Parts: sequence; structure tokens; C-alpha cells
Amino acid sequence: MLPLPDKLPPGERHRLEQIAKRAFASTQVTFEPYPVRPEVFEYLLDHPEFASHVTRAIRAARYKIWHEDDALWLDDGWGVRGTFSQVYAEPGLRLMRAQGAYQSALPDIKGRAVVALAYRFGPVTEGRAQVSTTLTSFVQIDSTVVRTIGKMGGPLVQKKADREARQLLKVFRKVSRAIEDNAAAVIAKVRERPDVPRAELEEFRKLLRVP
Repeated sequence: MLPLPDKLPPGERHRLEQIAKRAFASTQVTFEPYPVRPEVFEYLLDHPEFASHVTRAIRAARYKIWHEDDALWLDDGWGVRGTFSQVYAEPGLRLMRAQGAYQSALPDIKGRAVVALAYRFGPVTEGRAQVSTTLTSFVQIDSTVVRTIGKMGGPLVQKKADREARQLLKVFRKVSRAIEDNAAAVIAKVRERPDVPRAELEEFRKLLRVP
């Protein structure tokens, strides 16, 4: 079930509900709690372009996110490319809407998706906070593509949706572990990237309390 808060604007609620209602595939993945710095976790959620620099710098993922023509673009490094936007944010929840294409052995699979990331910070253990995460997504495929790929493409789309959800939560965990293990090393690796936004790098350094 798609978690839509009461505060979500009616127009956006309708768009997300239509995607979920007409979804060709859906998935939900939950990860067990792991150590995290809450303020760092939420900073990366709200600065996706910078977050992609962090994940690539520490080799946690191949995601590339960038701004182009007033849109936020994503290339996952495994065939998915498109635009996305965060349409709602509150403590414990982020909602995103995306559209793009998946390039595979079949014709390009174009569609739209809604992604809900629910998270909860738990009790501090050994001086460190914990976070549990659940990612829910619905993928709507263009009708012309559905007619083309038919039943043959169904398992492929579902497999890709499942993989993307698991991979995203794994990336969050990998980044958090890298920061817990050696925050200074993470900053050093991100700083080496020539195109990293310097203002956000400085904000991130201060959050990590790295000299």
C-alpha cells in the first residue's frame, strides 16, 4: 500500500494514486535497523545530486544524478535513465515521482513510477542511533510498451523493480557504514571529485564533524 499523508496536495495525490492504480509492477522492501547519524541520513536524502557524488566516491553505487534544463536526472548505471522529483517530505517519509526508460534486450520500456521511502530512527545502541527503512514503489508502463512486450516483459519489469528497491536501500546502508567506520576518509574521497558542489561539501563536512 502506498503511504500518502493527509498533507499531500490534492493534485499530487491524484497523480501518485493514478500511477499506483495502473501499476504494471510494485514492490516493497524492508531493511533491518543499522547504525546511522540521523542528521547526515536526512541531509543526503534532501540533496540527491550531492548524495550521488558520495556514493560514487566510495564506490557504493553507480548512480549519477544531475540537474539539466530545470529537471533532476538519474542514471542508475544499469539501464535506467530519466527524471525525478521529490514531491513530499516530512520526518520519516519521502515521496518521489519519476519518469524515464529502461534499456534492455527488449525495446526501451518507458513509464512512470512513484517511490515512497519510510524510515524510523530507533533507540540509541552503544551511543549510536539506528534507522529502519522501507521502500515501496509502483511502476506504470506506457500502454504502447505493454502491448509490445506483453507477458514476456512482465517478469523483467518486476525483477528490475525489486532489484532497484533492494539496491537503493543497500546503498543507504553502505554509505552509513562507511561514515561510521571513517568519516574523514569519506570526506577525503568526495573532495577528490572535481565536479562536486563545494558549498554542499562544506556543509557535509561540518555535519560529519571532520576538521
